[in-house]
Amino acid sequence: MSATNDYKTFENLNEEQLPVAKHKLHDWTHFAGLYAAEHVAATEFVIGATFVALGAKTMDIILGLLIGNILAVLSWTFITSPIAVETRLSLYTYLNKIAGDSMTKLYNWANVIIFSVISAAMITVSATAVRFAFDIPAQLNWYPTNMWFVVIVFCVGLVVVSIALYGFNAVSEFSGICAPWLFVMFTSGAMVLLPALSLDVLGVTIPNGWDDLITLGDQSIWTGLDSSGKPGIGLVEVIGFAWAANTITHFGLIDMALLRFAKKKSYGLATSTGMMFGHYVAWIAAGIMGAGAAVIIGKSIVELDPGDVAYYALGWSGFVIVIVAGWTTAITNLYRAGLAAQAIFHKHSRKKTTIIVGLITIAIACFPFVFSQILPLLTYAGLLVVPVGAIVFAEHQIFPRIGYTRYWSSYSNLTFSTPAIVSWGLGLVFGFGLNAFNVMSFFYLFIPTWLFTIVIYTLLAGRYGAKNKYPEAEEQEKIRNEKIVAFQEQKGKLETKQKKDTSLLSKILKVVSITALVITLVLAGIVLFDSADENLYVENREIFYRYAFICTIIYFVTAYWVLLRGKSKKLS
Repeated sequence: MSATNDYKTFENLNEEQLPVAKHKLHDWTHFAGLYAAEHVAATEFVIGATFVALGAKTMDIILGLLIGNILAVLSWTFITSPIAVETRLSLYTYLNKIAGDSMTKLYNWANVIIFSVISAAMITVSATAVRFAFDIPAQLNWYPTNMWFVVIVFCVGLVVVSIALYGFNAVSEFSGICAPWLFVMFTSGAMVLLPALSLDVLGVTIPNGWDDLITLGDQSIWTGLDSSGKPGIGLVEVIGFAWAANTITHFGLIDMALLRFAKKKSYGLATSTGMMFGHYVAWIAAGIMGAGAAVIIGKSIVELDPGDVAYYALGWSGFVIVIVAGWTTAITNLYRAGLAAQAIFHKHSRKKTTIIVGLITIAIACFPFVFSQILPLLTYAGLLVVPVGAIVFAEHQIFPRIGYTRYWSSYSNLTFSTPAIVSWGLGLVFGFGLNAFNVMSFFYLFIPTWLFTIVIYTLLAGRYGAKNKYPEAEEQEKIRNEKIVAFQEQKGKLETKQKKDTSLLSKILKVVSITALVITLVLAGIVLFDSADENLYVENREIFYRYAFICTIIYFVTAYWVLLRGKSKKLS
Protein backbone atom coordinates (compact mmCIF):
# COMPACT_ATOMS: atom_id res chain seq x y z
CA MET A 1 0.00 0.00 0.00
CA SER A 2 1.45 3.37 -1.05
CA ALA A 3 1.72 6.41 1.20
CA THR A 4 -1.05 8.09 -0.82
CA ASN A 5 -3.37 5.12 -0.39
CA ASP A 6 -2.54 5.04 3.34
CA TYR A 7 -3.50 8.71 3.59
CA LYS A 8 -6.82 8.11 1.82
CA THR A 9 -7.57 5.08 4.00
CA PHE A 10 -7.04 6.95 7.28
CA GLU A 11 -8.72 10.09 5.91
CA ASN A 12 -11.90 8.08 5.32
CA LEU A 13 -11.90 6.78 8.88
CA ASN A 14 -13.66 8.86 11.51
CA GLU A 15 -11.12 10.69 13.69
CA GLU A 16 -12.63 9.20 16.85
CA GLN A 17 -11.65 5.71 15.66
CA LEU A 18 -7.94 6.58 15.46
CA PRO A 19 -5.49 7.19 18.32
CA VAL A 20 -5.33 10.85 19.32
CA ALA A 21 -2.72 12.70 17.28
CA LYS A 22 0.31 14.06 19.13
CA HIS A 23 -0.43 17.67 18.15
CA LYS A 24 -3.90 17.40 19.72
CA LEU A 25 -2.72 16.47 23.21
CA HIS A 26 -3.50 18.79 26.10
CA ASP A 27 -1.72 20.10 29.18
CA TRP A 28 -2.81 19.26 32.70
CA THR A 29 -4.69 22.56 33.03
CA HIS A 30 -7.29 21.37 30.52
CA PHE A 31 -8.10 18.35 32.66
CA ALA A 32 -8.02 20.32 35.90
CA GLY A 33 -10.66 22.64 34.49
CA LEU A 34 -12.66 19.85 32.88
CA TYR A 35 -12.91 17.73 36.03
CA ALA A 36 -13.46 20.68 38.33
CA ALA A 37 -16.42 21.86 36.27
CA GLU A 38 -17.91 18.41 35.74
CA HIS A 39 -17.76 17.44 39.40
CA VAL A 40 -18.78 20.80 40.85
CA ALA A 41 -22.21 20.21 39.45
CA ALA A 42 -25.93 20.39 40.06
CA THR A 43 -25.91 16.88 41.53
CA GLU A 44 -23.85 18.23 44.42
CA PHE A 45 -27.01 19.92 45.74
CA VAL A 46 -28.76 16.54 45.73
CA ILE A 47 -25.88 14.54 47.19
CA GLY A 48 -25.40 17.15 49.92
CA ALA A 49 -28.97 16.43 51.01
CA THR A 50 -28.47 12.68 50.56
CA PHE A 51 -25.82 12.50 53.28
CA VAL A 52 -28.26 14.26 55.58
CA ALA A 53 -31.02 11.80 54.71
CA LEU A 54 -28.66 8.83 55.16
CA GLY A 55 -27.81 9.99 58.68
CA ALA A 56 -24.06 10.57 58.48
CA LYS A 57 -22.23 12.34 61.32
CA THR A 58 -20.19 15.49 60.89
CA MET A 59 -16.73 14.00 61.55
CA ASP A 60 -17.56 10.99 59.34
CA ILE A 61 -18.37 13.42 56.53
CA ILE A 62 -15.17 15.44 57.00
CA LEU A 63 -12.83 12.42 57.18
CA GLY A 64 -14.77 9.96 55.05
CA LEU A 65 -15.16 12.24 52.05
CA LEU A 66 -11.48 13.16 52.20
CA ILE A 67 -10.31 9.52 52.22
CA GLY A 68 -12.86 8.34 49.65
CA ASN A 69 -12.09 11.10 47.18
CA ILE A 70 -8.33 10.54 47.48
CA LEU A 71 -8.96 6.88 46.62
CA ALA A 72 -11.00 7.98 43.59
CA VAL A 73 -8.16 10.24 42.36
CA LEU A 74 -5.69 7.37 42.74
CA SER A 75 -8.06 5.10 40.78
CA TRP A 76 -8.06 7.49 37.83
CA THR A 77 -4.29 7.94 38.09
CA PHE A 78 -3.23 4.30 38.29
CA ILE A 79 -6.05 2.47 36.48
CA THR A 80 -7.61 4.74 33.84
CA SER A 81 -4.90 7.21 32.85
CA PRO A 82 -2.10 4.71 31.99
CA ILE A 83 -4.30 2.75 29.56
CA ALA A 84 -5.73 5.92 28.02
CA VAL A 85 -2.32 7.52 27.45
CA GLU A 86 -0.63 4.35 26.16
CA THR A 87 -3.38 3.59 23.62
CA ARG A 88 -4.76 7.08 22.87
CA LEU A 89 -8.10 5.34 22.26
CA SER A 90 -11.52 5.71 23.81
CA LEU A 91 -12.82 2.68 25.70
CA TYR A 92 -15.34 2.07 22.93
CA THR A 93 -12.67 1.76 20.23
CA TYR A 94 -10.33 -0.27 22.46
CA LEU A 95 -13.10 -2.67 23.43
CA ASN A 96 -13.84 -3.34 19.78
CA LYS A 97 -10.20 -4.46 19.31
CA ILE A 98 -10.37 -7.02 22.11
CA ALA A 99 -14.01 -8.14 22.29
CA GLY A 100 -15.38 -7.86 18.76
CA ASP A 101 -18.44 -6.10 17.38
CA SER A 102 -21.12 -8.04 19.27
CA MET A 103 -20.05 -7.18 22.80
CA THR A 104 -18.92 -3.70 21.81
CA LYS A 105 -22.31 -2.82 20.36
CA LEU A 106 -24.11 -4.20 23.40
CA TYR A 107 -21.83 -2.29 25.74
CA ASN A 108 -22.06 0.90 23.72
CA TRP A 109 -25.85 0.74 23.74
CA ALA A 110 -25.71 0.44 27.52
CA ASN A 111 -23.49 3.52 27.68
CA VAL A 112 -25.66 5.53 25.32
CA ILE A 113 -28.61 4.90 27.64
CA ILE A 114 -26.67 5.52 30.87
CA PHE A 115 -25.02 8.76 29.79
CA SER A 116 -28.11 10.06 28.01
CA VAL A 117 -30.15 9.63 31.18
CA ILE A 118 -27.44 11.24 33.34
CA SER A 119 -27.26 14.14 30.91
CA ALA A 120 -31.06 14.39 30.86
CA ALA A 121 -31.16 14.53 34.64
CA MET A 122 -28.68 17.42 34.66
CA ILE A 123 -30.73 19.29 32.05
CA THR A 124 -33.78 18.81 34.30
CA VAL A 125 -31.82 20.21 37.25
CA SER A 126 -30.85 23.29 35.25
CA ALA A 127 -34.49 23.70 34.26
CA THR A 128 -35.54 23.78 37.94
CA ALA A 129 -33.66 27.05 38.36
CA VAL A 130 -35.31 28.62 35.34
CA ARG A 131 -38.64 27.23 36.53
CA PHE A 132 -38.11 28.91 39.89
CA ALA A 133 -37.22 32.24 38.26
CA PHE A 134 -40.39 32.30 36.15
CA ASP A 135 -42.62 31.07 38.98
CA ILE A 136 -43.53 27.86 37.16
CA PRO A 137 -44.92 25.23 39.58
CA ALA A 138 -42.55 22.53 40.83
CA GLN A 139 -42.76 19.34 38.78
CA LEU A 140 -43.49 16.66 41.37
CA ASN A 141 -44.98 13.95 39.15
CA TRP A 142 -43.01 11.55 36.96
CA TYR A 143 -44.35 13.39 33.91
CA PRO A 144 -44.37 17.16 33.16
CA THR A 145 -47.49 19.03 34.19
CA ASN A 146 -46.67 22.43 32.70
CA MET A 147 -45.99 23.13 29.03
CA TRP A 148 -43.68 26.05 29.87
CA PHE A 149 -41.46 23.64 31.82
CA VAL A 150 -41.12 21.55 28.64
CA VAL A 151 -40.18 24.69 26.69
CA ILE A 152 -37.54 25.56 29.30
CA VAL A 153 -36.09 22.04 29.19
CA PHE A 154 -35.89 22.25 25.41
CA CYS A 155 -34.06 25.61 25.50
CA VAL A 156 -31.63 24.49 28.21
CA GLY A 157 -31.02 21.22 26.37
CA LEU A 158 -30.20 22.96 23.10
CA VAL A 159 -27.27 24.71 24.77
CA VAL A 160 -25.94 21.37 26.03
CA VAL A 161 -26.21 19.72 22.62
CA SER A 162 -24.66 22.71 20.84
CA ILE A 163 -21.52 22.69 22.99
CA ALA A 164 -21.16 18.89 23.00
CA LEU A 165 -21.25 18.91 19.19
CA TYR A 166 -17.91 20.65 18.94
CA GLY A 167 -16.04 17.83 20.71
CA PHE A 168 -13.43 17.66 23.43
CA ASN A 169 -11.96 21.14 22.93
CA ALA A 170 -15.33 22.86 23.27
CA VAL A 171 -16.23 20.79 26.34
CA SER A 172 -12.84 21.58 27.91
CA GLU A 173 -13.03 25.31 27.11
CA PHE A 174 -16.54 25.66 28.50
CA SER A 175 -15.58 23.74 31.63
CA GLY A 176 -12.42 25.80 32.05
CA ILE A 177 -14.44 29.00 32.19
CA CYS A 178 -17.06 27.63 34.57
CA ALA A 179 -14.83 25.75 37.03
CA PRO A 180 -13.32 28.69 39.00
CA TRP A 181 -16.67 30.43 39.30
CA LEU A 182 -18.50 27.26 40.40
CA PHE A 183 -15.99 26.63 43.17
CA VAL A 184 -16.22 30.24 44.38
CA MET A 185 -20.03 30.15 44.40
CA PHE A 186 -20.33 26.84 46.27
CA THR A 187 -17.87 28.11 48.87
CA SER A 188 -19.62 31.48 49.11
CA GLY A 189 -23.05 29.86 49.47
CA ALA A 190 -21.89 27.88 52.49
CA MET A 191 -20.36 31.01 54.04
CA VAL A 192 -23.56 33.00 53.47
CA LEU A 193 -25.92 30.45 55.05
CA LEU A 194 -23.73 29.23 57.91
CA PRO A 195 -24.78 32.22 60.10
CA ALA A 196 -28.44 31.28 59.61
CA LEU A 197 -27.71 27.80 60.95
CA SER A 198 -25.57 29.16 63.76
CA LEU A 199 -28.34 31.54 64.85
CA ASP A 200 -30.85 28.70 64.85
CA VAL A 201 -28.68 26.25 66.84
CA LEU A 202 -26.19 28.31 68.86
CA GLY A 203 -27.95 31.67 69.09
CA VAL A 204 -24.95 33.52 67.58
CA THR A 205 -24.08 34.32 63.98
CA ILE A 206 -20.77 32.45 63.93
CA PRO A 207 -19.47 29.40 65.84
CA ASN A 208 -16.77 30.30 68.38
CA GLY A 209 -14.43 27.46 67.42
CA TRP A 210 -14.01 23.96 66.04
CA ASP A 211 -16.07 22.35 68.79
CA ASP A 212 -18.96 24.73 68.13
CA LEU A 213 -18.72 24.02 64.41
CA ILE A 214 -18.92 20.26 65.00
CA THR A 215 -21.84 20.78 67.38
CA LEU A 216 -23.58 22.87 64.75
CA GLY A 217 -23.07 20.14 62.16
CA ASP A 218 -24.21 17.34 64.47
CA GLN A 219 -27.35 19.17 65.56
CA SER A 220 -28.54 20.79 62.34
CA ILE A 221 -26.94 19.06 59.33
CA TRP A 222 -25.28 15.66 59.76
CA THR A 223 -27.10 14.46 62.86
CA GLY A 224 -26.24 10.75 62.71
CA LEU A 225 -29.93 9.89 62.24
CA ASP A 226 -31.48 9.07 58.89
CA SER A 227 -34.77 10.44 57.55
CA SER A 228 -36.72 7.81 59.52
CA GLY A 229 -34.97 8.69 62.79
CA LYS A 230 -32.74 5.60 62.92
CA PRO A 231 -28.91 5.55 63.23
CA GLY A 232 -27.40 6.30 59.85
CA ILE A 233 -24.29 5.43 57.86
CA GLY A 234 -20.80 5.58 59.39
CA LEU A 235 -17.27 6.44 58.31
CA VAL A 236 -16.73 3.27 56.23
CA GLU A 237 -19.92 3.88 54.23
CA VAL A 238 -19.05 7.53 53.59
CA ILE A 239 -15.60 6.51 52.29
CA GLY A 240 -17.22 3.91 50.04
CA PHE A 241 -19.84 6.35 48.78
CA ALA A 242 -17.19 8.89 47.75
CA TRP A 243 -14.97 6.25 46.13
CA ALA A 244 -17.82 4.47 44.33
CA ALA A 245 -19.56 7.63 43.08
CA ASN A 246 -17.45 7.59 39.91
CA THR A 247 -16.63 3.90 39.45
CA ILE A 248 -18.26 4.11 36.02
CA THR A 249 -15.51 6.50 34.89
CA HIS A 250 -12.36 5.22 36.66
CA PHE A 251 -12.69 1.48 37.40
CA GLY A 252 -15.13 1.29 34.48
CA LEU A 253 -12.57 3.14 32.28
CA ILE A 254 -15.15 5.38 30.59
CA ASP A 255 -12.82 8.34 31.10
CA MET A 256 -10.34 6.87 28.65
CA ALA A 257 -12.38 9.06 26.25
CA LEU A 258 -11.12 12.16 28.06
CA LEU A 259 -7.69 11.14 29.37
CA ARG A 260 -6.53 9.85 25.96
CA PHE A 261 -5.86 13.53 25.23
CA ALA A 262 -3.45 13.84 28.18
CA LYS A 263 0.26 14.38 27.47
CA LYS A 264 1.31 12.37 30.53
CA LYS A 265 -0.12 9.52 32.60
CA SER A 266 0.32 11.62 35.73
CA TYR A 267 -2.42 13.96 34.51
CA GLY A 268 -4.83 11.53 36.12
CA LEU A 269 -4.00 13.49 39.27
CA ALA A 270 -5.77 16.48 37.69
CA THR A 271 -9.03 14.74 38.63
CA SER A 272 -8.29 15.95 42.17
CA THR A 273 -9.77 19.33 41.23
CA GLY A 274 -13.10 17.62 40.73
CA MET A 275 -12.82 15.34 43.73
CA MET A 276 -11.42 17.80 46.28
CA PHE A 277 -13.42 20.83 45.17
CA GLY A 278 -16.53 19.09 43.85
CA HIS A 279 -16.93 15.90 45.86
CA TYR A 280 -15.39 17.25 49.04
CA VAL A 281 -15.83 21.00 49.41
CA ALA A 282 -19.00 21.19 47.30
CA TRP A 283 -20.71 18.22 49.00
CA ILE A 284 -20.01 19.71 52.41
CA ALA A 285 -21.00 23.19 51.19
CA ALA A 286 -24.20 21.80 49.68
CA GLY A 287 -25.13 20.23 53.01
CA ILE A 288 -24.60 23.56 54.78
CA MET A 289 -26.53 25.44 52.09
CA GLY A 290 -29.39 22.96 52.17
CA ALA A 291 -29.68 23.05 55.95
CA GLY A 292 -29.45 26.86 55.97
CA ALA A 293 -32.11 27.22 53.28
CA ALA A 294 -34.32 24.77 55.19
CA VAL A 295 -34.05 26.97 58.30
CA ILE A 296 -34.98 30.11 56.37
CA ILE A 297 -37.88 28.47 54.47
CA GLY A 298 -39.05 26.33 57.38
CA LYS A 299 -38.88 22.98 55.55
CA SER A 300 -36.80 19.82 55.78
CA ILE A 301 -33.65 19.77 53.61
CA VAL A 302 -34.90 16.69 51.75
CA GLU A 303 -38.01 18.63 50.62
CA LEU A 304 -36.02 21.29 48.75
CA ASP A 305 -35.01 21.21 45.10
CA PRO A 306 -31.71 22.72 43.84
CA GLY A 307 -33.45 25.93 42.77
CA ASP A 308 -34.72 26.57 46.31
CA VAL A 309 -31.35 25.92 47.93
CA ALA A 310 -29.35 27.95 45.42
CA TYR A 311 -31.64 30.98 45.58
CA TYR A 312 -31.51 31.35 49.36
CA ALA A 313 -27.76 30.79 49.36
CA LEU A 314 -26.76 32.99 46.43
CA GLY A 315 -29.72 35.07 45.30
CA TRP A 316 -29.94 35.50 41.52
CA SER A 317 -26.47 33.99 41.18
CA GLY A 318 -28.07 30.84 42.55
CA PHE A 319 -30.16 30.48 39.42
CA VAL A 320 -27.01 30.82 37.35
CA ILE A 321 -25.09 28.22 39.36
CA VAL A 322 -27.82 25.59 39.04
CA ILE A 323 -28.06 26.20 35.29
CA VAL A 324 -24.29 26.25 34.71
CA ALA A 325 -23.59 23.33 37.07
CA GLY A 326 -26.22 21.28 35.28
CA TRP A 327 -24.79 22.22 31.90
CA THR A 328 -21.19 21.29 32.72
CA THR A 329 -22.14 17.76 33.77
CA ALA A 330 -24.73 17.31 31.02
CA ILE A 331 -22.32 18.41 28.28
CA THR A 332 -19.54 16.02 29.33
CA ASN A 333 -21.92 13.08 29.60
CA LEU A 334 -23.61 13.88 26.30
CA TYR A 335 -20.16 13.97 24.69
CA ARG A 336 -19.55 10.47 26.09
CA ALA A 337 -22.98 9.28 24.88
CA GLY A 338 -22.24 10.67 21.41
CA LEU A 339 -18.93 8.78 21.33
CA ALA A 340 -20.67 5.54 22.30
CA ALA A 341 -23.36 6.06 19.65
CA GLN A 342 -20.73 6.86 17.02
CA ALA A 343 -18.93 3.63 17.88
CA ILE A 344 -22.18 1.76 17.12
CA PHE A 345 -23.03 3.67 13.94
CA HIS A 346 -19.42 4.09 12.85
CA LYS A 347 -20.41 5.13 9.31
CA HIS A 348 -21.86 8.33 10.75
CA SER A 349 -19.93 11.22 12.28
CA ARG A 350 -19.82 11.87 16.01
CA LYS A 351 -21.64 15.18 15.45
CA LYS A 352 -24.56 13.46 13.74
CA THR A 353 -24.89 10.79 16.43
CA THR A 354 -24.56 13.46 19.15
CA ILE A 355 -27.42 15.47 17.61
CA ILE A 356 -29.71 12.43 17.53
CA VAL A 357 -28.75 11.30 21.04
CA GLY A 358 -29.06 14.92 22.23
CA LEU A 359 -32.62 15.29 20.97
CA ILE A 360 -33.62 12.03 22.66
CA THR A 361 -31.87 13.24 25.83
CA ILE A 362 -33.87 16.49 25.79
CA ALA A 363 -37.09 14.48 25.47
CA ILE A 364 -36.10 12.33 28.47
CA ALA A 365 -35.24 15.48 30.47
CA CYS A 366 -38.87 16.60 30.24
CA PHE A 367 -39.77 13.83 32.71
CA PRO A 368 -38.76 14.88 36.27
CA PHE A 369 -38.59 11.30 37.59
CA VAL A 370 -35.19 10.93 35.87
CA PHE A 371 -33.62 13.49 38.18
CA SER A 372 -35.21 12.05 41.32
CA GLN A 373 -33.71 8.62 40.53
CA ILE A 374 -30.24 9.83 39.55
CA LEU A 375 -28.38 8.40 42.56
CA PRO A 376 -29.66 4.81 42.18
CA LEU A 377 -28.88 5.09 38.47
CA LEU A 378 -25.27 6.15 39.11
CA THR A 379 -24.74 3.37 41.63
CA TYR A 380 -26.13 0.56 39.49
CA ALA A 381 -24.54 1.94 36.32
CA GLY A 382 -21.15 1.76 38.03
CA LEU A 383 -21.63 -1.89 38.94
CA LEU A 384 -22.85 -2.61 35.40
CA VAL A 385 -19.71 -1.33 33.64
CA VAL A 386 -17.01 -2.28 36.17
CA PRO A 387 -16.68 -5.83 34.75
CA VAL A 388 -15.98 -4.36 31.31
CA GLY A 389 -13.31 -2.11 32.82
CA ALA A 390 -11.82 -5.21 34.43
CA ILE A 391 -11.68 -7.02 31.06
CA VAL A 392 -9.83 -4.11 29.43
CA PHE A 393 -7.48 -3.77 32.41
CA ALA A 394 -6.66 -7.49 32.27
CA GLU A 395 -6.03 -7.38 28.51
CA HIS A 396 -3.85 -4.29 28.60
CA GLN A 397 -1.96 -4.50 31.88
CA ILE A 398 -1.93 -8.16 32.94
CA PHE A 399 -1.67 -10.12 29.69
CA PRO A 400 1.78 -8.78 28.63
CA ARG A 401 3.11 -9.51 32.13
CA ILE A 402 2.05 -13.18 32.12
CA GLY A 403 3.06 -13.94 28.55
CA TYR A 404 -0.39 -13.65 26.97
CA THR A 405 -0.91 -11.76 23.69
CA ARG A 406 -2.67 -8.42 23.84
CA TYR A 407 -5.33 -8.00 21.09
CA TRP A 408 -5.36 -11.78 20.50
CA SER A 409 -9.05 -11.66 19.59
CA SER A 410 -8.42 -9.08 16.87
CA TYR A 411 -5.42 -11.02 15.57
CA SER A 412 -7.63 -14.13 15.37
CA ASN A 413 -10.23 -12.13 13.36
CA LEU A 414 -12.95 -12.96 15.87
CA THR A 415 -16.13 -10.88 15.73
CA PHE A 416 -17.53 -12.54 18.87
CA SER A 417 -15.39 -12.92 21.98
CA THR A 418 -16.82 -15.67 24.17
CA PRO A 419 -14.37 -14.94 27.05
CA ALA A 420 -15.40 -11.26 27.12
CA ILE A 421 -19.15 -11.89 26.92
CA VAL A 422 -19.09 -14.69 29.50
CA SER A 423 -16.81 -12.73 31.86
CA TRP A 424 -19.07 -9.68 31.72
CA GLY A 425 -22.13 -11.82 32.38
CA LEU A 426 -20.55 -13.72 35.27
CA GLY A 427 -19.19 -10.46 36.69
CA LEU A 428 -22.71 -9.02 36.76
CA VAL A 429 -24.12 -12.17 38.37
CA PHE A 430 -21.34 -12.09 40.95
CA GLY A 431 -21.70 -8.39 41.78
CA PHE A 432 -25.47 -8.23 41.91
CA GLY A 433 -25.50 -11.60 43.69
CA LEU A 434 -23.35 -10.18 46.48
CA ASN A 435 -25.82 -7.30 46.67
CA ALA A 436 -28.86 -9.60 46.76
CA PHE A 437 -27.41 -11.60 49.64
CA ASN A 438 -26.27 -8.41 51.40
CA VAL A 439 -22.76 -9.81 51.81
CA MET A 440 -21.14 -6.39 52.14
CA SER A 441 -21.83 -2.67 51.79
CA PHE A 442 -23.17 -1.89 48.34
CA PHE A 443 -20.66 0.95 47.96
CA TYR A 444 -17.75 -1.53 47.92
CA LEU A 445 -19.21 -4.19 45.62
CA PHE A 446 -17.24 -2.85 42.66
CA ILE A 447 -13.93 -4.05 44.17
CA PRO A 448 -14.63 -7.83 44.43
CA THR A 449 -16.62 -7.65 41.16
CA TRP A 450 -13.64 -6.07 39.36
CA LEU A 451 -11.16 -8.61 40.74
CA PHE A 452 -13.48 -11.56 40.04
CA THR A 453 -13.96 -10.51 36.42
CA ILE A 454 -10.20 -10.09 35.89
CA VAL A 455 -9.59 -13.67 37.06
CA ILE A 456 -12.43 -15.14 34.98
CA TYR A 457 -11.45 -13.28 31.81
CA THR A 458 -7.78 -14.18 32.14
CA LEU A 459 -8.60 -17.89 32.56
CA LEU A 460 -11.10 -17.98 29.68
CA ALA A 461 -8.95 -15.90 27.31
CA GLY A 462 -6.04 -18.27 27.91
CA ARG A 463 -8.18 -21.21 26.79
CA TYR A 464 -9.52 -19.42 23.71
CA GLY A 465 -6.22 -18.20 22.24
CA ALA A 466 -4.59 -15.49 24.36
CA LYS A 467 -1.69 -17.85 25.17
CA ASN A 468 -0.84 -18.16 21.49
CA LYS A 469 1.61 -15.96 19.60
CA TYR A 470 0.65 -14.00 16.49
CA PRO A 471 3.93 -12.57 15.13
CA GLU A 472 2.65 -11.67 11.65
CA ALA A 473 -0.47 -9.94 12.95
CA GLU A 474 1.56 -8.08 15.58
CA GLU A 475 3.98 -6.86 12.93
CA GLN A 476 1.10 -5.67 10.76
CA GLU A 477 -0.38 -3.85 13.76
CA LYS A 478 2.98 -2.18 14.42
CA ILE A 479 3.30 -1.05 10.80
CA ARG A 480 -0.28 0.26 10.78
CA ASN A 481 0.33 2.31 13.93
CA GLU A 482 3.49 3.80 12.40
CA LYS A 483 1.53 4.77 9.29
CA ILE A 484 -1.17 6.37 11.43
CA VAL A 485 1.46 8.47 13.23
CA ALA A 486 2.95 9.54 9.87
CA PHE A 487 -0.51 10.39 8.53
CA GLN A 488 -1.35 12.46 11.60
CA GLU A 489 1.97 14.29 11.52
CA GLN A 490 1.40 15.19 7.86
CA LYS A 491 -2.14 16.30 8.57
CA GLY A 492 -1.02 18.26 11.63
CA LYS A 493 1.36 20.34 9.53
CA LEU A 494 -1.59 21.48 7.42
CA GLU A 495 -3.75 22.47 10.39
CA THR A 496 -3.83 26.00 11.73
CA LYS A 497 -1.95 26.39 14.96
CA GLN A 498 -3.06 28.69 17.73
CA LYS A 499 -0.87 31.38 19.20
CA LYS A 500 -0.77 32.10 22.88
CA ASP A 501 -2.61 35.35 23.55
CA THR A 502 -0.25 37.71 25.40
CA SER A 503 -1.94 41.00 24.51
CA LEU A 504 -2.39 43.72 27.13
CA LEU A 505 -6.18 43.78 26.75
CA SER A 506 -6.44 40.04 27.41
CA LYS A 507 -4.25 40.39 30.49
CA ILE A 508 -6.49 43.19 31.78
CA LEU A 509 -9.61 41.09 31.11
CA LYS A 510 -8.10 38.17 33.04
CA VAL A 511 -7.35 40.44 35.99
CA VAL A 512 -10.93 41.78 35.91
CA SER A 513 -12.41 38.25 35.85
CA ILE A 514 -10.22 37.11 38.75
CA THR A 515 -11.05 40.29 40.67
CA ALA A 516 -14.77 39.57 40.26
CA LEU A 517 -14.27 36.16 41.88
CA VAL A 518 -12.20 37.63 44.71
CA ILE A 519 -14.83 40.31 45.41
CA THR A 520 -17.49 37.59 45.59
CA LEU A 521 -15.47 35.67 48.19
CA VAL A 522 -14.79 38.88 50.15
CA LEU A 523 -18.51 39.70 50.23
CA ALA A 524 -19.30 36.18 51.44
CA GLY A 525 -16.59 36.54 54.08
CA ILE A 526 -18.20 39.77 55.30
CA VAL A 527 -21.53 37.96 55.67
CA LEU A 528 -19.88 35.20 57.69
CA PHE A 529 -17.39 37.13 59.83
CA ASP A 530 -18.86 40.63 60.08
CA SER A 531 -22.49 39.98 61.01
CA ALA A 532 -22.66 40.74 64.73
CA ASP A 533 -26.41 40.14 65.00
CA GLU A 534 -29.32 38.85 62.97
CA ASN A 535 -30.31 42.24 61.53
CA LEU A 536 -26.78 42.95 60.31
CA TYR A 537 -26.58 39.42 58.92
CA VAL A 538 -29.72 39.90 56.83
CA GLU A 539 -28.41 43.27 55.61
CA ASN A 540 -25.02 41.82 54.64
CA ARG A 541 -26.69 38.88 52.96
CA GLU A 542 -28.79 41.16 50.75
CA ILE A 543 -25.66 43.12 49.78
CA PHE A 544 -23.98 39.86 48.84
CA TYR A 545 -26.95 38.76 46.72
CA ARG A 546 -26.87 42.03 44.76
CA TYR A 547 -23.17 42.46 44.11
CA ALA A 548 -22.35 38.76 43.71
CA PHE A 549 -24.76 38.69 40.77
CA ILE A 550 -23.04 41.71 39.22
CA CYS A 551 -19.67 40.01 39.72
CA THR A 552 -21.06 36.87 38.08
CA ILE A 553 -22.01 38.81 34.97
CA ILE A 554 -18.63 40.54 34.88
CA TYR A 555 -16.77 37.25 35.31
CA PHE A 556 -18.50 35.40 32.47
CA VAL A 557 -18.32 38.36 30.07
CA THR A 558 -14.59 38.91 30.63
CA ALA A 559 -13.66 35.20 30.79
CA TYR A 560 -15.50 34.46 27.57
CA TRP A 561 -13.98 37.53 25.91
CA VAL A 562 -10.50 36.26 26.79
CA LEU A 563 -11.38 32.87 25.29
CA LEU A 564 -12.58 34.44 22.04
CA ARG A 565 -9.47 36.61 21.78
CA GLY A 566 -7.25 33.58 22.36
CA LYS A 567 -9.04 31.59 19.63
CA SER A 568 -8.59 34.45 17.14
CA LYS A 569 -4.79 34.40 17.51
CA LYS A 570 -3.85 31.93 14.81
CA LEU A 571 -1.02 31.23 12.46
CA SER A 572 -1.90 30.73 8.85
